[in-house]
Amino acid sequence: MTAAQEAQPVTQAATASSSVPLISLRDIKKSFGSVHALRGASVDVHAGEIVALVGDNGAGKTTLVKVMAGVHAADTGEYEIEGQPANIRTPSDATSHGIATVYQDLALCNNLDAVQNLFLGRELTGSRWLGRRIHRAESEVRAREVLTRMRLGSLSLTRPVGAMSGGQRQNIAIARSVLWKPKVVILDEPTAALSHSASQQVADLIRSLADDGLGVVVVSHDIHHFVVNSTDRIVVMRLGANAATFRSKDVTGEMVVNAMVGGNEGVNLAG
Repeated sequence: MTAAQEAQPVTQAATASSSVPLISLRDIKKSFGSVHALRGASVDVHAGEIVALVGDNGAGKTTLVKVMAGVHAADTGEYEIEGQPANIRTPSDATSHGIATVYQDLALCNNLDAVQNLFLGRELTGSRWLGRRIHRAESEVRAREVLTRMRLGSLSLTRPVGAMSGGQRQNIAIARSVLWKPKVVILDEPTAALSHSASQQVADLIRSLADDGLGVVVVSHDIHHFVVNSTDRIVVMRLGANAATFRSKDVTGEMVVNAMVGGNEGVNLAG
């Protein structure tokens, strides 16, 4: 028996769990014309777990996340939410099932403050008979509650988001995603372009989400620091399919990168 074969059961055990996943995608395929972006990709996300999706450019991780978030509909494959088949065809479908997504551009309005950004598009308003006036005071109370729960109580509610640091802006975007009590939060490159200290603050915030029972999916290229040190499980994708799965605590960044580029199989499957 080769070293790779001996390591294979350990890799499979990294995905095993006695609980039903919050979301489960199985054998997902997606093509754009003649381009096969996904060739049978799979991923499970459990409550209280941070799952990193990693891979080189073109590996399919972004497409898989967009299928998960309802931006793209899978051509074939199974999508289950808490063990039940789900028909996720639009972002609204995903949101209605408790799946929130924070994209890399954050989608924040720089001229608005934290409260206005948290409730952007979902403003708390009164009766239409009273002109649907925005309830600013109630919004501030709810904003402060969620920020305090996320250990972000020191963030200003009235300062324009454009005047905040990159880490603070990322925190506001994450807080907006959990304001409506989702089950799963998907984060696209949450530590990109952040300083080391800001990245650590964001990593701590993401861990607090998992500690509160949410499932967290993170797409990140920060393999050696964030992915290895701040996640629970790493799903490596290559050429639109799963290449390897690791327990984060059992691997080094070099092993993950080696799996991404298709290096020695014995190293790829260790873990």
